[in-house]
Formats: sequence, structure tokens, C-alpha cells
Amino acid sequence: MSSASYRPVQKALHWAIFLLVLACYGLTYNEVFFAKGDPIRDLSWWSHISLGLLLTALIAARLLARLTLGTPPLPSTMSGMEVAAAKGAHFLLYALMIGIVGLGITLTWLRGDALTFFGLFTIPAPMAPDRDLAHQVKELHELCADGILVVAGLHAVAALWHHYVRGDDVLTRMLPRRSAR
Repeated sequence: MSSASYRPVQKALHWAIFLLVLACYGLTYNEVFFAKGDPIRDLSWWSHISLGLLLTALIAARLLARLTLGTPPLPSTMSGMEVAAAKGAHFLLYALMIGIVGLGITLTWLRGDALTFFGLFTIPAPMAPDRDLAHQVKELHELCADGILVVAGLHAVAALWHHYVRGDDVLTRMLPRRSAR
């Protein structure tokens, strides 16, 4: 059993990114409730882009934290296959996070829109609009968004399995406070 825990900054980034991914995903469904041109639909899109930019910054910070602070060792009771699955899932989560934000930024620019962060600053599109390519990028963006929900769901199930079935600390080391065992 491992006694190490993630650092507070790593925990904060983990949970903030989780919440932002859910918020961005949820905002995409507002378009089914509001017609094109409706101010609430426009606000949802603007918020989705702003939160996506915040997500980009937090993902970069999380990667930096992972590279500089490392990760606690996995329990020694895990088999080689379990360790490989855990490392593969984490790699896939990071790849999907990077893919989602990169594709989202590209999609916004291909639609001819500038990126804006809650109205505080704007990054104009460095490319000409291309609706056909934007459609393809949108499909990839949505595929990655759906994929991250599936992989994150499996990640959560694995953490709960470790906690309730295996009785190890894989889950508790990422919780905001270490619980006494």
C-alpha cells in the first residue's frame, strides 16, 4: 500500500479540470434549447469558448505540475497489467484533453471567430474561415469530448474499485484531504 498523496496543487488542478470539462460539455447542449441568434445561445457559446481557454491554461499547468512534481507510486499490489492500464488511461486522458482544446481553438478560428476570454482579451483568427474543414474539425472535437467522458468514467470506476474492492489508497490520494485509514 502506498502512503504518498498527490500535492495540493495537483489535486486542485485535477478537480478544476474535471469540473470545467463537465461545464464545457454541458454548455454545448444549450443549442438544442435556443434558436440561432438567441442571446442565451450566444452567451453559452461565448462561455464555452472562455471556459475552454481556461481549461487550456489549467491543462498546461497540470502537465507542468506532473512533469515537475511527479506522481505518487502506485500500490505494489498492482499487477504489471494493471500498472500498464493505469498509465495508458492517464496518457489517453491527457491526449484527449490536449486534443479537445486544440481542436476547439482551431474550430473557432475556422468558423471565422476570434477567441475571447470572458471579454478580457481577444485572439483573432490567424487563418481564413473554412466551413468545410470546420465541419470536420467539429466532428473530431465532439468525438474527443465524448471519448474523454468515457475514459474519465472508466477512470472513476477504477478508482472506486481500488477503494472499495482492493482497499488501497489509489482514490484517497487524489481526494482534497487525505482521510485517515
